[in-house]
Amino acid sequence: MTKVDARHLRDCVARYRKRIPQLEAVAVSMETATPAELVGLYDRCFPLLERALWSGHGDFDAMLEVYQALFREQDALIRAREEAGEAADERHHFILSIPVADRPAHLRACLESIHRLCECFGYGGRSNGRYSRIQVLIAEDSREPESVRQHRALAEEYRRKGLQVFHFGLDEQYELLQSIPVNERRELAHILGTPPKERFYLKGQAVNRNLSYLKCLQLSADRARTLYYMVDSDESFCVSRQTGAGEQAVHALNYFYYIDRVFRTSDTRILTGKMVGDPPVSPAVMAANFLDDITAFFTMLADTRAGQACRFHAPAPDATAGSRQDAAYHDMAGLFGFESPRQVFPYHCELAGEHDNAACLRELAGRLAAFFFGEHLTRKTWFGWQGAFDDRTPARTLYPGNYVANYEGLRYVIPFGHLRLRMSGPTAGRLIAAEIGERFASVNLPHLHRRTAGGDLHGAFRPGVELDREAQREIIDLSNEFERQFFGDLMLFTTETLVREADVHRPFEKDCITAIMERKERELLQLYQHKRDAIGEKTRALETLVFQDGHWWLDRPELADALSRVRSFLDNVRRNFGEHSPAWEQIRSAEHRDERKRQITEALMHYRSGREAWERLIY
Repeated sequence: MTKVDARHLRDCVARYRKRIPQLEAVAVSMETATPAELVGLYDRCFPLLERALWSGHGDFDAMLEVYQALFREQDALIRAREEAGEAADERHHFILSIPVADRPAHLRACLESIHRLCECFGYGGRSNGRYSRIQVLIAEDSREPESVRQHRALAEEYRRKGLQVFHFGLDEQYELLQSIPVNERRELAHILGTPPKERFYLKGQAVNRNLSYLKCLQLSADRARTLYYMVDSDESFCVSRQTGAGEQAVHALNYFYYIDRVFRTSDTRILTGKMVGDPPVSPAVMAANFLDDITAFFTMLADTRAGQACRFHAPAPDATAGSRQDAAYHDMAGLFGFESPRQVFPYHCELAGEHDNAACLRELAGRLAAFFFGEHLTRKTWFGWQGAFDDRTPARTLYPGNYVANYEGLRYVIPFGHLRLRMSGPTAGRLIAAEIGERFASVNLPHLHRRTAGGDLHGAFRPGVELDREAQREIIDLSNEFERQFFGDLMLFTTETLVREADVHRPFEKDCITAIMERKERELLQLYQHKRDAIGEKTRALETLVFQDGHWWLDRPELADALSRVRSFLDNVRRNFGEHSPAWEQIRSAEHRDERKRQITEALMHYRSGREAWERLIY
């Protein structure tokens, strides 16, 4: 019989039995437990510690160490029992696919979080110096050769640390695509794209992700016991929690353990999680509420004096996942069934040590430009414990940077990648939910999402957003992303209605698509026009408040640079959301809309045939 070392379990019970009375029963059971029964005792302890860990009371860091140690100890026991021939280890292997385009700093943070997750929780253990049940695929999509070089170097660096990392380069991707017979490749054009070899980069997240499926299948030793985990490069396997000292990123969720349990104990095919941290949406749909919050900051600042101690260190609002503040960052949250918050959100200064209000203003001004790359200074999302991490709820949105599929689930690719529209994940989610119902599920296992890396915009690559530094001012153009957002919304809400009115298992009819799309187009044009008007009014009001009302900051020479940055921010808002912005001109153009609608209609009409071609390819 396996020799059992349960010292961490015994220590946990001894340390917390008074605080967590349910541990008393675990203590009694430990005395006579067989190794098989002991494995189950750890499972009983985990939810008890999780409730206490996220209660807001006690020493979080100390309990987290105990919690992580219990997982490592249980994992070692499971492996020891398999090696002794007592019980097979039926847990899944994971292949993590990370599409990346010109983001070495983000990729490093993502890989480091995976490495830390393996170290903290020990899922599957190590064999010959490698974490045996975890593989990582870096799916290259960079335009810049230097980015590719750095991504390859990161793969090698983390291989030396014990991760099984594979770099899926552009040439290998192209060869894999060309290995598909011509006729089949033509049928798969809407899923895998048709980029020429000389421009086989920036293919878009959907196309690159779908291509990576094919490589993941090549890496699978046992497809029936493998889970395919899709991750974005700007996400990390940790969550943020609020403390008295500010935000703290913690490795407190054992993603692999709970995801494995879901797939072993249910008929789930696709599992998705959300994100905490920066919003998972485009700045194209956050400008109005962001202007509200920045206006509130300057309004409060006007009631201070420059030399006074900073007044902007009140705790951030409770915007936890699943609370009434869900999607508080979205100007049109009502479109998605969320209540739009009426209050503004205060700016929380992140400067440490003694400093005054002028220093706070400089800090905020230096961060304003990051908004156009997706960072929201006032409406971040914080992690909130909601019960067992393997509790599932039916899903309708697929988060492209945080979902897991088993082999059967790989048939539900992210479609329409060739259109390069935003909202591809929610659109795919509506189609998947209509087809498999509760076998498409969501769990409270979010990733930490960081749009920018470091304190400036260096390396803040974002497809569809262009940055030009001219005369010391940052000129930012997000018209490409803005246009893709509007027509992505049009595709999403057309699809959402379509799957209610038509059979998702059969080809969608053109007349049905057209009728729905015309209704949704009218609704969205009205909403976007209303939002554009509101942004114009809010921009003018903020400019008056900052530059024309004679407040103290205008008389401080040392704040000239900060005020210049505020001016640049307002100029960029006008450039991207004003009456004559390139994106708005395209959206208002009937000719441009007709072409986009034709593309979307054709894609929806061919959705079923494309899916069938994909299934023939992988099964």
